[in-house]
Amino acid sequence: MSRIAYVNGAYQRHTDAAVHIEDRGFQFADGVYEVCEIRHGFIVDLTRHLNRLDRSLREIRIAWPMTRTALVVVIREVLRRNRIRNGLFYIQVTRGAARRDHVFPAEGTPSTLVVTAKRTDASLIARKNAVGIRAITVPENRWDRVDVKTVGLLANVLARQAAKEEGAQEAIFVEPDGTVKEGAATNVWIVDRDGTLRTRHADHGILRGITRTTLMDVAASVGIDIEERAFSVEDMLAAREVFITAATSICFPVVAINGKVIANGHPGSVSQKIREAFFDIAEKTAI
Repeated sequence: MSRIAYVNGAYQRHTDAAVHIEDRGFQFADGVYEVCEIRHGFIVDLTRHLNRLDRSLREIRIAWPMTRTALVVVIREVLRRNRIRNGLFYIQVTRGAARRDHVFPAEGTPSTLVVTAKRTDASLIARKNAVGIRAITVPENRWDRVDVKTVGLLANVLARQAAKEEGAQEAIFVEPDGTVKEGAATNVWIVDRDGTLRTRHADHGILRGITRTTLMDVAASVGIDIEERAFSVEDMLAAREVFITAATSICFPVVAINGKVIANGHPGSVSQKIREAFFDIAEKTAI
């Protein structure tokens, strides 16, 4: 069965779907996106993802391409046409197509909307959870507003490629003073030497992950306290546990960073406990 994408009012074969050559997403990375998990036929945390999409659009002054209600209809139809019960969908909204110029196009230029979906390999995710993943650290070199989920991800792409070339699966951005920020596509957590679960405060320095937010609800439900407090690379390397969170992975344990084994080199109990409880707490919207 061919994959189906939605592009600006039309459902098209994925292989045929396209936007204009002068779309500002292509020309300037002038757009935002969201990615959301589908699990057993339910959309996970849809309300929070759409709320963040709304914030991202407002922060860079792009108009909604349609009403929120209509977008949910499109999302459901894309999932239905692709027969997705376990997977992901992506929403991308750009400032639209216009003659190439750095300033905004004329008022009334329609936004571009693309919605795609794909299945995920549950067995691969389970293997990563069972054995953990490896990460490297890289210097922070992104723009200051990484709290806005834009499609401008070149620094993240290069960081992930560097990780791959070193046999790792994630790259973690670090400030010049050694403070940990976040992963190339994830938020970073540690269980420190005192047994406290910590993550950096979600200011303009990191993306306020939806999975990160829901994980806080999950932790509260299972009696785990969280401190939103910065930590250094040294703190991370000395931690009892390190794990990363994202909609695409929920909660992956990190067992080695820069070739240094974390704790005993095996996934820890805190990340496992949170992962097991996550879908009992997360919002679930039927397709």
